[in-house]
Amino acid sequence: MAAATPIPVSEYLETMYHPDRHYIDGYVLERNLGKREHAALQGILAGIFREHRRLWGVIVLPEQRVKVTHANYRVTDVCVVRSSDPRDPIVKFPPLIAIEILSEGDTLRQTYKEGQDYLRMGVEHFWIFDPDERKAFAGTATALAEPEGGELVVPGTPIKLVLAEIFAELDELL
Repeated sequence: MAAATPIPVSEYLETMYHPDRHYIDGYVLERNLGKREHAALQGILAGIFREHRRLWGVIVLPEQRVKVTHANYRVTDVCVVRSSDPRDPIVKFPPLIAIEILSEGDTLRQTYKEGQDYLRMGVEHFWIFDPDERKAFAGTATALAEPEGGELVVPGTPIKLVLAEIFAELDELL
């Protein structure tokens, strides 16, 4: 939902929203809030990346503001950056992976469209998780597809997420 009037980016950057919000084309946009399934899955994913951070050379940042264009900001559910990336308070360098988890009211199509902002900024991997359907999707500039073999991977790295294991853990938590 857009704010009644546009605000300057400086005001957005100086304001703390609870929960945090996107800033697109001068407007502060609310994000759909996740329920238990969303929160549990976000915790599982963040935990996997945190557990493997040294081996994989990454840092996981849940609910991270990302500067996707000169004046637009999105808040990822899970942002994964390389350990060697700049450590700015707001991510300005393209993350390795941007992950969105569908919440009630989100659609796969709309989330994929929003993910194009990450891909245009140079994010190498954009993944969408659907906790209700127990599915995940990898997005590119031209397509959205379920990963082959039930695994999300980052080629050239040891990063591999086995979806069956992730969703089994999610089932344990619900």
